[in-house]
Amino acid sequence: MSAVIDDITCRELVELVTDYLDGALAPADRERFEAHLVICDACVRYVEQLRSTVTAVGALSEATIEPAARDELLRAFRDWHRRPPKPPNVPD
Repeated sequence: MSAVIDDITCRELVELVTDYLDGALAPADRERFEAHLVICDACVRYVEQLRSTVTAVGALSEATIEPAARDELLRAFRDWHRRPPKPPNVPD
């Protein structure tokens, strides 16, 4: 998208997605983020998947989760901040 002077990459979008979904991006960053979504179907799918996950997980409470499932979730997400997810089909 040539009208956007400072395009973001897919990797940068992954790093910003939580702030985007929380409505915490600065207006200029939000504009760049959304401009990227206009040109990248893979990132659109990624954002939609994350939004669906947040909605589904947000409906859970600790009381509704079996202890084994809780432990597995904690184990799976323990190191999430060390290895950000990569959208599908996105080159490094």
